[in-house]
Amino acid sequence: MSDDISTTGEDGLTNADRNRRQVLYWRLLARLFDHEEQPALETAGVAVVGDLGLPAGLLDPAVSVDSLVQRFPELSAEFETLLTPHEHVPGGEVRRAALVSKLLLNVFATGSGDVSATQLATWQRDAAWLKWALCAGQAPGSGTGAAPGEPGGESAAEAETGHRSGHGAGPMAGSGPGTGFRIGDDDLAKALAGIEADLVSRMRLREVLADPALARRLTPSMSLVEQLLRDKANLSGVALANAKALIRRFVDEVAEVLRTQVEKASVGAIDRSVPPKRVFRNLDLDRTIWKNLTNYSPEDQRLYVDRLYYRRTARRTTPARMIVVVDQSGSMVDAMVNCTILASIFAGLPKVDVHLVAYDTRALDLTPWVHDPFEVLLRTQLGGGTDGTAALALAQPKVADPRNTVVVWISDFYEWDCPAVYAGMEALHRSGVRLIPVGSVDSGGQQSVNPWFRQKLKDLGTPVISGHIRKLVFELKNFLA
Repeated sequence: MSDDISTTGEDGLTNADRNRRQVLYWRLLARLFDHEEQPALETAGVAVVGDLGLPAGLLDPAVSVDSLVQRFPELSAEFETLLTPHEHVPGGEVRRAALVSKLLLNVFATGSGDVSATQLATWQRDAAWLKWALCAGQAPGSGTGAAPGEPGGESAAEAETGHRSGHGAGPMAGSGPGTGFRIGDDDLAKALAGIEADLVSRMRLREVLADPALARRLTPSMSLVEQLLRDKANLSGVALANAKALIRRFVDEVAEVLRTQVEKASVGAIDRSVPPKRVFRNLDLDRTIWKNLTNYSPEDQRLYVDRLYYRRTARRTTPARMIVVVDQSGSMVDAMVNCTILASIFAGLPKVDVHLVAYDTRALDLTPWVHDPFEVLLRTQLGGGTDGTAALALAQPKVADPRNTVVVWISDFYEWDCPAVYAGMEALHRSGVRLIPVGSVDSGGQQSVNPWFRQKLKDLGTPVISGHIRKLVFELKNFLA
């Protein structure tokens, strides 16, 4: 029996070490997927940690990594280089399994019930340790928390829109030779953002907002913005100021990402009724040569030009009118945020006249604030039913030149009076308005649309486009061109 226990395999581990490591990982899985403790695994885990000379707090998810490192400073270097290749030492793999289990348990076993501001801050610190370990002690390129002891993390806009700016440790951070881990930087960032969003939804948000230090540690995200928009009427003083700062940060980050997608949108078609301006910069050299080829003299070996040709550069002077109608019911938060920001970007283009209407059971004309999506969001009221006829009453009078107007209607189209709303949209389309119905606008293209409306709009020749923000940008740029 003793020979079997001391036998060393190809991985350099004895059977005893292999069994002890397996005990720790079985205990980790049990704690992650079952809230009830397994006494046998807990007892075995305590024995393994004790044999390694590690503190018992390593097994307690209520004890943060910061607390452990503060009491046992020698663990700091081990956590930071946890997933880098190490020279094999007896018991080293089991020790590493114990530390890995600690990080994973603290970050991914968040339990249920209310979350306090202190618990959220502690989780953020543990998530920073995990990211630091996966990046092999290098500054992480994304995720919650830049590094132990350093604020920061991934841009919220990148998390929401799935775009990366290319900074940091790269897409395979922490996956060097010998680590055995193959997790993408973006994948980890999204996982951590999802857990943090769940914690935010369970926390006493007003308590956090009242503390500027804690509020600054929050990572702006779509779920956090939704919570803030729903609760903004109950906030005042410092809490309200911190809430506005978080919304502003998120809006600015998303706007930066969307602005790169819009890029150089055309601002109008060439007006061929206007003669070209005869200046050198408009000279069409290729056409001039082609049209004068009959004047070429073989004897002189020269091309005699008797007429110059110029490019037409004048564009239409009538501005394109864009009317964005957004359902602000509780299920359309992503659409509300993304479309108000997108409307503000197009409103900044020359020759584009943008109007913004938000509705639930009532409609609100937000055009005066269309250049500032932050102010638009503060004036919205999430929740309630959906009555598109109220939005039609506001949108229809804004159509002055149907052929030069686009109406972008973002909704799930679960209306109180579907036939009436469809009749109004059909009338807009038949008048010459370019109608672009959108099921939703989010980063993943997920959408839920009333099947009746989807079929009717398809039959009309204006099918509901995919909810991905890039699709909407493409459609709008085509209209403006």
